[in-house]
Amino acid sequence: MTLTRRAVMAWLAGAPLSIAACQSRPVPGAIRGAAMPVGHRLRDATVERASGPARRVKIAIVGAGPSGLSAAWRLHRLGQRDFELFDLEPQSGGTSAYGTDGVVPYPWGAHYVPVPDAENRGLVQLLQEMGALSQSEPTPMGKEALRIRAPEERVFADGLWQEGLLPASRLGPTEREELRRFEADIARWSRFRDGQGRRAFALPVRRCSDAADVTALDGISALAYLEKLKIRSPAVRWYVEYACRDDYGLSLEHTSAWAMLFYFASRARGGGDGSAPFLTWPEGNGRIVRHLSSVAGSRLRLGRLVTDVVPTPTGAQLSIFNVKSERLERVDAERVILAVPKFVVARIVRPYREQPPKFLKAFSYGVWLVANLHLSGRPRCKGFEPTWDNVLYDSASLGYVVATHQRLKDLGRTVWTYYLPLVDADPKVARRRIMETSHAEFCRTILDDLSVAHPDLRDHVERIDVWRWGHAMVRPSVGFQWSGARQLAQKPLGALHFAHSDLSGVALFEEAQDQGLRAAEEVVVALGARAG
Repeated sequence: MTLTRRAVMAWLAGAPLSIAACQSRPVPGAIRGAAMPVGHRLRDATVERASGPARRVKIAIVGAGPSGLSAAWRLHRLGQRDFELFDLEPQSGGTSAYGTDGVVPYPWGAHYVPVPDAENRGLVQLLQEMGALSQSEPTPMGKEALRIRAPEERVFADGLWQEGLLPASRLGPTEREELRRFEADIARWSRFRDGQGRRAFALPVRRCSDAADVTALDGISALAYLEKLKIRSPAVRWYVEYACRDDYGLSLEHTSAWAMLFYFASRARGGGDGSAPFLTWPEGNGRIVRHLSSVAGSRLRLGRLVTDVVPTPTGAQLSIFNVKSERLERVDAERVILAVPKFVVARIVRPYREQPPKFLKAFSYGVWLVANLHLSGRPRCKGFEPTWDNVLYDSASLGYVVATHQRLKDLGRTVWTYYLPLVDADPKVARRRIMETSHAEFCRTILDDLSVAHPDLRDHVERIDVWRWGHAMVRPSVGFQWSGARQLAQKPLGALHFAHSDLSGVALFEEAQDQGLRAAEEVVVALGARAG
């Protein structure tokens, strides 16, 4: 049977996660992921402040996810080479991390980026530098080999795979009319321009309109908005909620209408004529991370937990715990870019730790489970042919993406990346439960879910590795986006500058990069140079 949200909620209440009644053979693999035990030392206040002589660096960047790496990339391109980048994990990338120990590289999180429009100059420049664009002006175009090859997506419903994300077997006259009305509404918002010529929804978020009729959408839920449009059919609502679960890890009830519309309208081309094509690699956005990390080079310091950041009259002082040596180091910096989520900022920035500002409490983060299934061959499937993105209708999971799809390899060994956001959960409860659940239990549940569509899947599984994301992404719940919290959290504190996708309210690569570029340029200006 498919993994239902009811089964997930029962697990959160203490029931076993596996939905199978019988035990299956053990599956090789391991639970991998973020260094939670070391990171929890911050939560539990078990790491002391560093003392003794300090090492000096001009610019310290805390966090080597896409935002911190983008800040380093921008600093390097602006001629500011005296910086160091610190991250707790043994590899850079954050939620764009990737694995290489399979038949093909594969993602542990984010797995695509839309081709940007010409106004998003930072992302255009990066993709051009990576050789990902066939042209950058007047309209950027992705190289054919990197655009998701057809067929892109399919959905399993009513016993067979069907093309697209909305199963044709569930679309009668009423559903088709509701879908038409929803798409017409998205087109209307895509065409919207305020008095300053700004679109209602654009990438990155800083380009969005702040007109009252746009920001008011943040005050109601996506569910209420669909009700207002009289969109009530289960199939169409499932389709819209799938988008909210996919990008935000939220249900329709908890996603703000602004965020829901942003998902659909921000990716539309200027005239609202369809969505921008996606670029992807076998390892997903890990390919971008790899390029950015190469720019940082030896200035990238991994296995370093920053435990204390204190603004001083001449800059800032950092205490840094070396995970390998278990020693604390003191670093003095003229400027610091904190490219970490706000729940980390609240624990490591001493003034915020001693007097927590209210705006930091507005940030909430969802819990996700990501697994990579290493397969010896391709399981059987009924209906539409295999695609890059494969979704199970009415499952609590988001299905899986196929790492070998871009390599034009539709037979033989492969890697499937499976995604499960815990959308209905209290994040604190969900974080505790994913820490308590065994690898065997995770594997049984994943296989039970996917075996509905692939009955012989177990015969092809060589290994399943599981990654637990306790704070996977910021959640744009009702009222958060335009509450003022993001804007307050972005303001510098002395020599401290802030960058992370959560400052945009949506966890997309475009936002992480934009925040990193902005913070880097702030630092350059503060140091008396030109941002260019």
